[in-house]
Amino acid sequence: MIDQQPTTIDPQPPNTTVVSLTDAAVSKLTELTKEETNPAIGLRVYVYSGGCSGFRYGMMLEDAPTPEDRVLDVSGIKVYVDGQSVDLLNGSQIDYVDTLMGAGFTVNNPNAVAACGCGSSFRTADDGGAPKGCSH
Repeated sequence: MIDQQPTTIDPQPPNTTVVSLTDAAVSKLTELTKEETNPAIGLRVYVYSGGCSGFRYGMMLEDAPTPEDRVLDVSGIKVYVDGQSVDLLNGSQIDYVDTLMGAGFTVNNPNAVAACGCGSSFRTADDGGAPKGCSH
């Protein structure tokens, strides 16, 4: 008789990219942080409840990670993602766009099944969040 070991499937393989950055996003972040003397400066990316679709994205430059953060090195840029936002952002790509209508960072999130016209609010299939009015 052959002894067969049970197989398990990891729901998030270790090589799964939580967040990637386009070349335009890397270029803009490098420009924004070139005068910084703090070697721990990084981009904080997070998700919070709100917006007309249930969740909203947030981004800011952060001096250092917190103990709860997943610290990523994406094309030489430090990216800090809190533990609660990792699953909602998993596989997302951050881009920087500069158009006649404005410039800024955008998130292309494969987990979003619906988004608002504002571009910063989304809903996932697993957890729709609690929709609220957009306030821009």
